[in-house]
Amino acid sequence: MSKESDMEKAIKETSILEEYNINWTQKLGAGISGPVRVCVKKSTQERFALKILFDRPKARNEVRLHMMCATHPNIVQIIEVFANSVQFPHESSPRARLLIVMEMMEGGELFHRISQHRHFTEKQASQVTKQIALALQHCHLLNIAHRDLKPENLLFKDNSLDAPVKLCDFGFAKIDQGDLMTPQFTPYYVAPQSCDLWSLGVIIYVMLCGYPPFYSKHHSRTIPKDMRRKIMTGSFEFPEEEWSQISEMAKDVVRKLLKVKPEERLTIEGVLDHPWLNSTEALDNVLPSAQLMMDKAVVAGIQQAHAEQLANMRIQDLKVSLKPLHSVNNPILRKRKLLGTKPKDGVYIHDRENGAEDSNVALEKLRDVIAQCILPQAGENEDEKLNEVMQEAWKYNRECKLLRDTLQSFSWNGRGFTDKVDRLKLAEIVKQVIEEQTMSHESQ
Repeated sequence: MSKESDMEKAIKETSILEEYNINWTQKLGAGISGPVRVCVKKSTQERFALKILFDRPKARNEVRLHMMCATHPNIVQIIEVFANSVQFPHESSPRARLLIVMEMMEGGELFHRISQHRHFTEKQASQVTKQIALALQHCHLLNIAHRDLKPENLLFKDNSLDAPVKLCDFGFAKIDQGDLMTPQFTPYYVAPQSCDLWSLGVIIYVMLCGYPPFYSKHHSRTIPKDMRRKIMTGSFEFPEEEWSQISEMAKDVVRKLLKVKPEERLTIEGVLDHPWLNSTEALDNVLPSAQLMMDKAVVAGIQQAHAEQLANMRIQDLKVSLKPLHSVNNPILRKRKLLGTKPKDGVYIHDRENGAEDSNVALEKLRDVIAQCILPQAGENEDEKLNEVMQEAWKYNRECKLLRDTLQSFSWNGRGFTDKVDRLKLAEIVKQVIEEQTMSHESQ
């Protein structure tokens, strides 16, 4: 029995309300898919966190990957999953959703926890790093890249001094199947796990000093224009004011994780073997980060910058050219070749190429949208061009509900966007559409 079918069997179709009371007003935080709520198991009165997703292939994949990883003590546990129809007040009818019951993490997010420590030491930062690294190692041994390692997704179990820190939110997780490992792409292949290691380097840097590596603390409320250039060239420093008391071992692990070339970064095993994580020295120097993190605006600026760079890394991960039609080995395309296409009059036409071409063209049009979002051509009207490529993508992908919902949320009127578009966010969601379309095709 495959892990995927095991997961499908584990999803309950009975009503969650038979076993849990849900507090619809109390929100614990918001992931990429919406708020996490509180629910209470009726038989034990135990509190749990409840995450609700639209029941789509991508959501089922998220649950599957999270379940695969959740046996580790530094990864948030999934208790059980329900597939129910749920209607929220603003909706005209119920919609199929997955309701994911997870262990409650009472201790809060990583940076909030640090801000509450008046004496957050380098030793404590090292211990937190080790727990995060152990969680990542567990994922990476399963060939899973988390790809959304950020402070908001690192939660403490409770408020005790020795509470474990745990990784959550597998909404962007991906099994590394060597997507680009064909002869023409081998030199450019980069394991998606390298994104996690870069993020870990940034998080360690911020834990130690209280501001991110690629711009000065004085700019932490807004992201400077040269930030992207600094990231691309790996330009960061250890300013004397905050770093003079921090050990050389700590600086060494940061340097080795924030390498520009992903293949030069430490592996997760290299992190766990590093002297800083295994030091017998006291390392009881109090870090400046706790004081800086008491300013919520500073923390918000750090989180925004980190989230944007993660989104950029995930979008770059999509750079895959389409294979020639004759070499495509895709179940949905094979099926279409056997059955032929079905035009509106209901007569089947045996057409060996049209089905495959339509599928490829639909994906190519979506990729055009991403390219226009992140790499617009100089000298053109960017808004007009985005409207143009989006019209083409919509023409070939009208049946995709995720795309339809996305365009509605971005004020699309069928011909163009009526409001200013967050291009990075649009590119990120269109990438999800491509992954969902590909996944649903391959499952048929």
